[in-house]
Amino acid sequence: MKPHIALISLGVKDFERAKRFYNEGLGWPIQQEQGDWACFSLGDDGSSALTLYPWDDFAAEAGLRPDGSGFRGVAFAYNVHSEERVDEVIAEVERAGATITKAPKRTPWGGYSAYFTDPEGHLWEVATGASSLPFSE
Repeated sequence: MKPHIALISLGVKDFERAKRFYNEGLGWPIQQEQGDWACFSLGDDGSSALTLYPWDDFAAEAGLRPDGSGFRGVAFAYNVHSEERVDEVIAEVERAGATITKAPKRTPWGGYSAYFTDPEGHLWEVATGASSLPFSE
């Protein structure tokens, strides 16, 4: 199996709110949409995408119970080229409705990062300083 993620799918409890956050709040264009499903292309080459599904429907499709809550053990990373850009992105997502869970600060590994959750509680890190990792911008 080659190392590649085609889709990142998020189960959301308020589909319209989540869609507005990513589309209107962050400015991500909707690539496809059908009923209670939306797909946002990630990257210019379209090699991966973020999709949103209603929480209960997604859990049922996966054969799981929908009552999960709290820390889910997963975070998405958005890597940038400077500390200033970390600060700018955190301000941008906060204006769009994100909750900042950890303000930007220097890390033990020599970087600079912050964490936020989208309106559905999905965890994101915005970071700089790990030059061997791919950059989002």
